[in-house]
Amino acid sequence: MIGSVLLGGGMFLAGCSAGSSNSVASESGAAANAAGQANVGAPAAAVPRAEAIAGRPGAQGGTGTTARLAEAGSIIYTAQLTVRAGNVGSAAAQAAEIAEGVGGYVSNETAKVNPDRPSEGTASVQLKIPVASYPATLGQLSHRLGTQLALQQQAQDVTQQVADVNSQVASASAAISQLRALLSHAGSVGDLLSVQNQINQEESSLESLQAQQRALSHETSYATVALTILGPKARPVPRHQKAPPTLAGGLGAGWRALRITVSWTLAFLGAIAPFAIVVAAGGYVVYRGRRRLVRRRPAAGPASPES
Repeated sequence: MIGSVLLGGGMFLAGCSAGSSNSVASESGAAANAAGQANVGAPAAAVPRAEAIAGRPGAQGGTGTTARLAEAGSIIYTAQLTVRAGNVGSAAAQAAEIAEGVGGYVSNETAKVNPDRPSEGTASVQLKIPVASYPATLGQLSHRLGTQLALQQQAQDVTQQVADVNSQVASASAAISQLRALLSHAGSVGDLLSVQNQINQEESSLESLQAQQRALSHETSYATVALTILGPKARPVPRHQKAPPTLAGGLGAGWRALRITVSWTLAFLGAIAPFAIVVAAGGYVVYRGRRRLVRRRPAAGPASPES
């Protein structure tokens, strides 16, 4: 009986544990199914986020955007071109046509042609060419007019200067607007006159700044080409020629040196004169006092043989 009771109790406990295991397994399976269903629905929600991340410029595998280029600086282009042509007048006219064909113009022109010696004629033409067409136009001027003898180009960056002038123009305009608003609220006549004077000063300053702004805008929009056209027998004119020394120049330099020396000498004497007067007066006082002491001192008698 005792053994039967123990056997029956063990079977009962085994059945309870098996039931609890089944229930736990069923709960875990349900949880797994729920998780699976959640995972099935997850990609649909995750795709937009993934696409959003992929669409960013720095994401791997995404469609990158083109970097925005910085604006070009403000640069003044100048060039000095010397060519030798068979006919100076025709070459000058052709240079003007080339410049006008790209939207430029001739700002200055000087020609020296001797009818008796046309082959020694020269012409100086200053052309204004749009910056966008400057390199190509300079190449045409160098090859189509004649034989190129010399070419020098310079580029000056004035970006900071242009930015400063634009900032000053904006500040002056804002100050004038504020002063005009203040003028409408001024009470006394003195206040009205004071504000109006300030407005006039600011407007004058603004006009000057706007003139600088227009000049800089024109210089940075158009390149300047100084074209020198020489005839077949004309000699190139050196741009920087130092004159030889002459007798008159030497005399002038010597006279200027003498004047400078005399001026510095007089200035030095004038600077030490007060000190010299004080020293001379002190020396004279010391000298007079010493002479008085010598006169008052008694004369010493002859010495005795014993002493």
